[in-house]
Amino acid sequence: MTQIRRMPLSEIKDLSLSVLAHAGYGAAHAEAITDTLYACQLDDCQSHGLFRLFMCCQTMRSEAIDGDVQPVVQPSDGAVVRADARGGMSLLAFDQAAPLLIEKTRHYGIAALAINNCYHFSALWPEVERLSAAGLAGLAMVPSHAWGAPAGGTRGSLGTNPLAFSWPRAGKDPFTFDFATSGFARGEIELYKRAGKPLPEGVAIDKDGQPTTDPQAALDGAMLTFGGYKGSALSIMIELLAGPLIDDLTSLESMEIAKGAGAAPYHGEMILAFDPDHFSGGRVADNDARAERLFADILDQGARLPSQRRFAARRRNLARGYVEISEGLYQDLRALLQS
Repeated sequence: MTQIRRMPLSEIKDLSLSVLAHAGYGAAHAEAITDTLYACQLDDCQSHGLFRLFMCCQTMRSEAIDGDVQPVVQPSDGAVVRADARGGMSLLAFDQAAPLLIEKTRHYGIAALAINNCYHFSALWPEVERLSAAGLAGLAMVPSHAWGAPAGGTRGSLGTNPLAFSWPRAGKDPFTFDFATSGFARGEIELYKRAGKPLPEGVAIDKDGQPTTDPQAALDGAMLTFGGYKGSALSIMIELLAGPLIDDLTSLESMEIAKGAGAAPYHGEMILAFDPDHFSGGRVADNDARAERLFADILDQGARLPSQRRFAARRRNLARGYVEISEGLYQDLRALLQS
């Protein structure tokens, strides 16, 4: 039986900052990374919380990333904001470019942020929820490493290619979703491996292209997209919009750059923001009411909205002042301070 540790909320940030500093990340990057890991852990998003410190450390050990490099947000006269991460983690680049993206969106009604030359490892929902907290709708997407097979394929060509969206709701939690276009997130497979659990059917193939429920065989083989050809097409769209469209890499190219070092994927990120004040023709309140009617009808059927469980976990963990993680994971994280 897995032993569970109650971890005080303050220790999440303390441990993350300590591990990242020990690994070689400067204060600015460590704080940006930690803010995202804290948000994910607070919401019981185990695969994207403190667990991601292992990838951060491995990326630094690969000697490809600069833990102190400062991103450059380029001047722009239009609705496209460009942020060059210059070989650093994407999160600091987003932090520094987000205010300009919000400003541009309020001016033009729609704006885009292209983050280039970045390592990425995290959930996207903290970024789009920052936009919805500003009253904007947000959409974000990234490629990754070529861990995913296209529908009908036998090897990795596509990334996990997550897509996230957040819609602002006055006085309520936003409507948010964030999911990989693979049937399973890569981090979830790694957690299944740690727990010694078999994967569900239909989420992965082995190196010979055969279906597998063995997490290690899946890691050595390829993941499958959700929804067959539909998920595969959506994943390819993300490759294009967050790759060639913004002059950055596909998941295949990211994998080639990594050369098996186990570092975080290296590529670009695309974020789109929409201002309801511009699109609603001055009728934001009326159109918000339409959205709320839709949400209410969904809930009335006994269905739930995406992220409802995450928001409930956040409220629960804030109220009790701690999160729960496995004791084994906690000890492995502490060991990073000695490596």
